[in-house]
Amino acid sequence: MQPWDGIISNVDMMSFRSGFRGIECSLEAGVKPALIIVDMTRAFVDSRYPTGWSETGYPAVAANRKLLNVARKATIPIYFTKGYAEPDYKPKPVQRGRWKTGKRPLVDPALPPGDVIVENLTPLPGEIVIDKQSKPSGFFGTPLASYLVYEGVDTVIVTGMTTSGCVRATVLDAFQYNFNVIIPHECCADRSQISHKVSLFDLHMKYADVVSVDIAIDYLMQVAGAISIADPV
Repeated sequence: MQPWDGIISNVDMMSFRSGFRGIECSLEAGVKPALIIVDMTRAFVDSRYPTGWSETGYPAVAANRKLLNVARKATIPIYFTKGYAEPDYKPKPVQRGRWKTGKRPLVDPALPPGDVIVENLTPLPGEIVIDKQSKPSGFFGTPLASYLVYEGVDTVIVTGMTTSGCVRATVLDAFQYNFNVIIPHECCADRSQISHKVSLFDLHMKYADVVSVDIAIDYLMQVAGAISIADPV
């Protein structure tokens, strides 16, 4: 079963079958993967923040935790992205850019800073956090590509929020840098389910392999050899 089942019409499926092999092709991946976790911050995961959506955010946290546990045991490079270096930073208009956002409701001052990776996914020492400076892609204006090249990476596993926004932008840039891209769909989330599902479908047809988190874990185990995947939740 695919995450876009029931959303994509038969006519659309037929049109893709004529020109793209994403529907039938098997996982295409290299031997040197890295994990990129995009914007899994309180501000996106938790509905108490204006940009957050707990209903889909927290299930994605649980799936990412499962994958992250295996990635750490496999000792692959792990990168996180978020907005700014300081969690309570107030960007100037020139830094915010052209985002189509209206006046947002004020964040409850009693809440902890939102631009912090959620607790269950807290980066360990040595795991790099990329500050995106408000742009969607983890690559745009950051050293991420050079880090991956230095590590000899040929495949990136991209997860996070939101599927139709920053995850999609990061996947497109990874594709443009000629990395193989894997997207474990349970590890991604969006405020809109139709945007989430259609984005996954489109990415799978053209730029990436959308798979289950279990398939992504199996791939990591094959790369790293037999490892225990028990998750101490």
